[in-house]
Amino acid sequence: MGKKKISTGVWLLGLLIVFCSYTGVVGAKNRSKTKTVTKSVPLGDPFILLHDGTYYAYGTHAADGIEVYTSKDLRKWKLHGLALHKDDVWADSRFWAPEIYEIDGKFYMYYTADEHICVAIADSPLGPFRQNEKKPMVAGEKMIDSSLFIDEDGKPYLFFVRFNDGNNVWVAELEDDYMTIKTETMRPCIHVSQAWEEVWPRVNEGSYVLKHNGLYYMTYSGNSFESPFYGIGCATATDIMGEWTKYQENPILQKPGNLQGVGHSAMFRDKKGRLRIVYHAHKDKEHIHPRGMYIGKVYFEKVDGIDRMRINKEYIAAELVE
Repeated sequence: MGKKKISTGVWLLGLLIVFCSYTGVVGAKNRSKTKTVTKSVPLGDPFILLHDGTYYAYGTHAADGIEVYTSKDLRKWKLHGLALHKDDVWADSRFWAPEIYEIDGKFYMYYTADEHICVAIADSPLGPFRQNEKKPMVAGEKMIDSSLFIDEDGKPYLFFVRFNDGNNVWVAELEDDYMTIKTETMRPCIHVSQAWEEVWPRVNEGSYVLKHNGLYYMTYSGNSFESPFYGIGCATATDIMGEWTKYQENPILQKPGNLQGVGHSAMFRDKKGRLRIVYHAHKDKEHIHPRGMYIGKVYFEKVDGIDRMRINKEYIAAELVE
């Protein structure tokens, strides 16, 4: 009787060991899968530059300046530190919304610092971007979200946001140095005028302009970046200085997939020449920060003989790798 109990106990113990070993392997596999966490590229107000086969991404995130990330495929990105550091430029805080353009072999960064629009120059897209004369582009007024547009005739313009009755998009001509605003040419472009933009508060910002088949297309963002209803609208004009007309079907992108707080976009061409758009979204439905960078496709749909801009709701989630 005692021997039988021992045998049964040994048999049960063996079975238990086998079971635990098996479940341990499965558990280990499951734990391994659980630990695989994808890190998002933590950029708000993102911008992407394609240069010599490499994508460079910049945006709002660091306290001490503007970070730069690189990628070969738009999916996996590597951080290279600060392309612009506060010690090299005017102001020492609130570095936002950079855009970078290659002009005559130099790289120009248009960005916001302490709620003033600024421009800095570097020899490389990795930086360091510096100001020879540390000052904002307009000293006497707070402005944000500057964006460069160079027309087919080579004439440069700058779009930016002024704080009058909310956030509104304006445009001005630039001098040939690409750094000096002709203040006498400043003109209003768009202001809050559609119901979807009025959730909270009065904001039109984050503009980007391109020209397609002779027509100027402006993407912009409505509502506060803190709102889940932050979205992207489109306006068009036959003259770069306006008048601009918003799409009645705006927003052309809002809450795609599982994202919310989508906006402050910029467009670029990928390695195959396809038109892309980069924008940010909230971290998740409960948290705004750190915002993540997402990349979509832009296309045009013929409506009544006119090309209407569309944004595909599918997107690439930019992943940060070591």
